[in-house]
Order: sequence, then C-alpha cells, then structure tokens
Amino acid sequence: MQTLEIGAKKRTVLGKAVGSLREAGFVPAELYGSKVDNVHLELNEVEFGKIYKEAGENTIVNVKFDNELRPALIHEVQLDPVTQKVLAVDLYQVNLSEKIVTNVPLEFVGESNAIKELGGTLIRALDEVEVEALPMHIPHSIQVDISVLDDFTKSITVADLKIEGDFEIKTDPAAGVASISEPRVEEEEPTPEVSIEDIEVEAKGKKESEEEVPSEKPEGGE
Repeated sequence: MQTLEIGAKKRTVLGKAVGSLREAGFVPAELYGSKVDNVHLELNEVEFGKIYKEAGENTIVNVKFDNELRPALIHEVQLDPVTQKVLAVDLYQVNLSEKIVTNVPLEFVGESNAIKELGGTLIRALDEVEVEALPMHIPHSIQVDISVLDDFTKSITVADLKIEGDFEIKTDPAAGVASISEPRVEEEEPTPEVSIEDIEVEAKGKKESEEEVPSEKPEGGE
C-alpha cells in the first residue's frame, strides 16, 4: 500500500475564527487517535486536495509537523454542499503494528448481459464494506465484477467478493451487494370493443332526439 506525505502546522486559530484561515488558503484539521493527544493542525488547501484525490479516505498519509511524521488515515472530510470546497479534515493517527477496522468503498466493474441485452437496471445494495487489517494492508477499494449477473435471478453477496490482499471483511457475508432489476413494463389499458350494431343504434338514437320537438300548449286553450 502506498504512503503519501503531507506537510502541516500546529494551529492556534480555533472556533469561528477558522474562517479567516480558509480565506488564506488553509484547511483546519484535527489529528487524533487511540492513546494520543488531539492536535489542532492546518493544511495547505491545494496540497491536501491533490493528496485526497489520490488517497481517498482509507490510505495511510504521513502527516509531517514539528520535525516528526505521524501515520494517519484521512478519516473524514467535510465539504461545502454547494462548492464542494474542503472545510475541515479529521485525521486518525494509527499504530502501524496494530489492526484497525475501517470502511472500504466498492468499485463496480464489468458489463452485465442483463443490463446490456435485457434492459435491466443495476441495484447497488452496498457502496462500502467494513474491513479489518493492519493499516498498511487496507485496500484502496474492492472490485465487484457485475458480469456474473447475466440474468435477473442472480445476485452478488459479500461472501462472493474476492479478497486480494491481507485483510478480512467484517460485513455480514450474507449481506446483498448487487443485483439486476427487470425493466418496468407499463400495461396498456385494453380498448373496449365496439360492434357495428352498437354504432348504428347510437347514431339512430341521436337522429331521433334531434328530430323530436317538444309540444307547447296553444294560448287561450282550455
């Protein structure tokens, strides 16, 4: 597993004042972990953006500050819902000799005949699974080959996922991962059958009603 490095500085700006930090091109970050003290940090926004794009949230990053390196996972990234700009970062410091449990995203690959030929739709029941491993053995993602879904009766469960590496999937093996749903067919309402006799009767009745004139009582009559 690759290890990336990012420079950081201890942060003294806290609370609402971090807005000025963001305006200056920095991202407020928190470094924490088991048996370690929390450290307030600031990261260069551009540098972090490049590393986050490459590493994601389950890759070890060496955080460098005060002439030391701290191995950490990018645990959580808060984004602006409109601009998608990074607002804050949580870094979880790890012990490289101790196993940890984290979530790993699923990457759906391959082509399903049930989609291509039969017009089905891919149903993704899971987007990530829980994995236990030493920090350096955590996979960046786990591939799900949907080409095995060649008809609507088949499905993929966690037990079907291929493990390529030294890690263990902790998610329930029976949990569904993917399946293909059949295309929805709208039923057409049946058109009522009308016979020639019905048309003739309807036309005759209409003609008689037009010819009928209501009777009026003449004035002066008894």
